[in-house]
Order: sequence, then C-alpha cells, then structure tokens
Amino acid sequence: MFLLDIDSGPSRRDILKKGATFAATLAAPAAAGAYVVPDLPYAFDALEPYIDAPTMKIHHDKHHGTYVANINKATEGKEEKPILDLMADALEATPVRNSGGGHYNHAFFWEEMAPHSKASKTKPSAELEKMINKSFGSLDEMKEKFAAAAAPGAVFGSGWVWVCVNKKGDALTIEGTPNQDNPLMKGVLGEVAFPILGIDVWEHAYYLNYQNRRPEYVANWWNVVNWDKINSNFDYVVKNHAGVPVQG
Repeated sequence: MFLLDIDSGPSRRDILKKGATFAATLAAPAAAGAYVVPDLPYAFDALEPYIDAPTMKIHHDKHHGTYVANINKATEGKEEKPILDLMADALEATPVRNSGGGHYNHAFFWEEMAPHSKASKTKPSAELEKMINKSFGSLDEMKEKFAAAAAPGAVFGSGWVWVCVNKKGDALTIEGTPNQDNPLMKGVLGEVAFPILGIDVWEHAYYLNYQNRRPEYVANWWNVVNWDKINSNFDYVVKNHAGVPVQG
C-alpha cells in the first residue's frame, strides 16, 4: 500500500506565513532614495507641435527608464546619494558616467520645458539677460552660437549642448558634451561648469518628427523653453556655485 507522509511537507501555517511574506515583499516600496524616473510636469502631448507626443512618451518612459534601471543596478547595496552628487566623479565609473549621467541629464531636460502657451510668456530675468549680453552680445546671438554648437558637425553623433555658468560665476559659456556626459563631470571640459539650460541632441529626442533635420528641432525647441525655470537655475548656480538639483 502507498502511504502519503503528510508530515513531510510544509505545514499549512508555514505556507500561509510564506505567502504573507511574499505578498509583503511585492507590496513593499522601493528602498528609500532609490533613483526613479520623475513624472513629467506636463502631458506627453503638451509640447506639440514642437516635440510630438510619441517621442516624449518613448523618450521619457523607455530611454530615461533604462538609464534609471541601470544606475539603480550599478549602485545596489551602496550608499544612496542624490544623483547630482554622483556627477563630479562620474568618469571614474562607466555605469555612473553613462546611466547616472543619462538620469541627471534627462531629469534636468524635462524640468526646463513647458507648453508653448506658458513658455511664450516667460523671458530671461534682468540678471540673466545682463549676463547673456555680457557673454554673447544678445539673446539672439546666444541662440546662434547655441545652434552652431548643436549642429551635427559640432556634436557628432549623440550628445547634449548646454548653456553654463563658468566656475567663477561671472560669465556664461556654451558647451557640447558627447553621449550622456555633462559639464558637471570632472574631466569632460577643461574645468567644471554649471548648466542652467541644455538640449538633448540624441536622435531619439527628435527623429520621429524631424528625421535628420536636427537644426530645425533645435530652432523649434526654444518655443518650449520655460525661462522661469532657467532663471531659477541661474539664481541657484550663482548663489551656490553648484549644479542644479533635479527630481528623481
């Protein structure tokens, strides 16, 4: 006769206990300070017609999401720091340079834009305008230099273009960086600089709508630049001589 040893397996109490533990694990929030993709401060279609909704959704959810997943994996088990704090020495660790830089750059990028109906009502503050004029001659001249720096021949392939406050805090510069590098990273430029404005010129940022017409994308992008946020970035950098904190 075949006998089943009902005592050889886990008890009902053990099963219930393990089930409760598993459920609690699923319900538990992410570790405090873990990096997250911040919500956009506007709808995916809010920047149209200048940046289309499909591009925004893929860019935000997929591309930014991948950078966040990878930086979380790279820093698992280590002291969790604000993403800004990782930028200075990012070149010492490839995952931080690529994925950490990608997280910081994109979080910065989302925050500086707004729907045209709002962005069109903003302008550089008196203090920022004064430094723009000192550094470039005028806002229009700054945009011309920015466009030249963002052209395919200047940033070859993928990268970013930034308007920065220099380390002394007395002038603005325009800087191009490759891949997910940014001017906060020691070793990317001659000296660290503090971005107050930046544009993503990776193809995934514009190709669905503009194909290979990057200059058109760059020119249209100014229609969704929220100068209130740029003014806030400028004030923070000048006051603190430090990079701008971001969400996530």
